[in-house]
Amino acid sequence: MRVCGQLGLSVLGAGSAGSGEYQAMDASQGEDPRRASIRLVVAIASRALFDLDESHRIFEQEGVEAYHAYQVARENEVLAPGVAFALVQKLLGLNRRIGEAGRVEVILLSRNSSDTGLRVFNSIRHHGLDITRAAFTSGATPYRYVAAFDAHLFLSADPSDVRQALASDCAAATLVPSPAATTSLADGPVRIAFDGDAVLFSDEAERVYRSEGLAAFNEREVAAASVPLSAGPFKGFLLALHRLQALFPSKDAPIRTALITARGAPSHERVIRTLRDWGIRIDEALFLGGLSKSPFLEAFDADIFFDDQEQHCADARGRVATGHVPHGIANAASKGPSPDPVR
Repeated sequence: MRVCGQLGLSVLGAGSAGSGEYQAMDASQGEDPRRASIRLVVAIASRALFDLDESHRIFEQEGVEAYHAYQVARENEVLAPGVAFALVQKLLGLNRRIGEAGRVEVILLSRNSSDTGLRVFNSIRHHGLDITRAAFTSGATPYRYVAAFDAHLFLSADPSDVRQALASDCAAATLVPSPAATTSLADGPVRIAFDGDAVLFSDEAERVYRSEGLAAFNEREVAAASVPLSAGPFKGFLLALHRLQALFPSKDAPIRTALITARGAPSHERVIRTLRDWGIRIDEALFLGGLSKSPFLEAFDADIFFDDQEQHCADARGRVATGHVPHGIANAASKGPSPDPVR
């Protein structure tokens, strides 16, 4: 059960009792996107959306008071885009295509107080991002509010927050360092790539591979080809994307998805049959048989890629924005931070 505490929490949103500036948002922004029958809600931490490297350095080295003074003194200085900025722009841009048929919303979740977080909201306004809802938790973990906002995905720079969100059955990933700008066309479709085992699917097959080897893995996958894999943490997010895609003709959808997996034949069949059983469309499926995923991610022109294995993330981050999903057997021995999380 998810319990949302109130200690140190400030929630801002359209129609909320915030400053006059936010009360003045137009009425259409005050509509609750949760009323839309087809919707996608993404929660994102401020350090994933903007480049807060210097601010975070001051917080770690000089403490809370110095950080507060630094942010307040610079609250009118616009923050530069962070790792997930381009993705957020493209996701929000989907609303122009979707119209009244659905809604994409991005929620800001931040460990800032509402006072120090004013710089973040000022930067959101400067960059023209249609983000109206936020939770500022004054140092407490914000993952508790992922479920309260009905978010399908949580992107953060804090591995601890991500692990706790995953433990609460929320799709979540730690963004690893990669260029803030992407090579993907700004007006092109949103392109999202997923690993399979321990991301879209459970890690049940991965456990066999690690304990018994490739031959046993293939043997079991062939024997269970008609048995759907259990859901992984990102099934719900993929389903939300699928529902938005279904609003458009398949050749004209503004969202494109890809499964990029180290699996190859003969273990491919169970994956295909699982997606068929779920009734979920994947636009592209790459069964690489152990090849490096990086060049294929670049060829797909992914806006973001999600994988549970740290080495795959390290290989991919120089080419595309990458989210590490610390879930499953591959992460069982490591409960600490992912290497080089976004600071």
